[in-house]
Amino acid sequence: MRNPLSKTVVNIPPSGIRKFFDIVSEMKDAISLGVGEPDFDTPWHIREEGIYSLEKGKTFYTSNAGLKELKIEICNYLKRRYDLDYHYDKETMVTVGGSEAIDIALRAMLDPGDEVLIPQPSYVSYYPCTVLAGGTPVVIKLKEEDEFKLTKEQLLASITEKTKILILPFPNNPTGAIMDYHDLKEIADLIIEKDLFVISDEIYSELTYGQKHVSIASFPGLKERTIVINGFSKSYAMTGWRLGYAVGPAQIIEQMLKIHQFAIMCAPTNSQYAGVEALKHGDPDVEMMRDAYDNRRRYLVHALRNMGLECFEPFGAFYVFPSIKGLGMTSEEFATKLLMEEKVAVVPGTAFGECGEGFLRISYAYSIENLKIALERIEKFVRKYKN
Repeated sequence: MRNPLSKTVVNIPPSGIRKFFDIVSEMKDAISLGVGEPDFDTPWHIREEGIYSLEKGKTFYTSNAGLKELKIEICNYLKRRYDLDYHYDKETMVTVGGSEAIDIALRAMLDPGDEVLIPQPSYVSYYPCTVLAGGTPVVIKLKEEDEFKLTKEQLLASITEKTKILILPFPNNPTGAIMDYHDLKEIADLIIEKDLFVISDEIYSELTYGQKHVSIASFPGLKERTIVINGFSKSYAMTGWRLGYAVGPAQIIEQMLKIHQFAIMCAPTNSQYAGVEALKHGDPDVEMMRDAYDNRRRYLVHALRNMGLECFEPFGAFYVFPSIKGLGMTSEEFATKLLMEEKVAVVPGTAFGECGEGFLRISYAYSIENLKIALERIEKFVRKYKN
């Protein structure tokens, strides 16, 4: 029998995150600090709207691009929060989480051989989705001394005549790095000069600490070149609702919608009704959760530094990215031993790109109580192996 499998798919390695959590699920008294999922319940008024939509029998397909009311609220939200102007009809579509938006944006924009610049460490989907879309991933290795920000010099050195798309993953998973107005201004003119397009993954845009998120699409000449991806999972604690969206130039959204029509049909209807409620009345919930994350962030960074681990201060998302280079172990070895010996799960930095070697991703989307127990175990482990 001939080989039934695609060589392209077979050659894509599985996510480096999952194997630790398969073990954790079977391990008694283990604490996981690895999953990027809020520990808050979806706010009740949002859940209630989803329940009400079911009770009212609103279980039909929506239009492929999403409920008109939801698209209008998405545009209102983006204008209110980030001063971005989009039309709900031609420039906005609702997706099954931000992950679908990443996938179909790449598929809609790439021809075989087109190069996609992917700053790493970053979210695990960008690289395989580029490969699956027929593109060529080109990794830009972000540096700790730059606070894991993308610099103009790094971008310029990575551009070739085949470069078409820059993925901009800020606020960043796993590092927690952000790019402020001045950081983005440095690369904005270069993007236009080199005729690049941008996929800006802004799923953590509400989770910044000390300063407000700035979108690359807000710069002159960039809106026409940028697909902005966002969603409800992180900001509103709605991971299981699987609801995201993309906004951008109408000609790109039109082709993304075509893929979405054939592969998905539409995002879950009850999730879309809940999303309307989240955008209309969810700002106080976001603020409450952001304040809680900020407290945990400062507590975690302080504790890690006190036990002798170098850790730059992250100002976005809900992750810290401490260095374990002084312990004589690879990231994979550290994470594996920590799990087996102290029953704490973290993610090796290499799950987010080879340049993540020597670092760990630790999520603070957990209660202070759980963080305290986990940090006691980590400190015990570090003392054991520290030279």
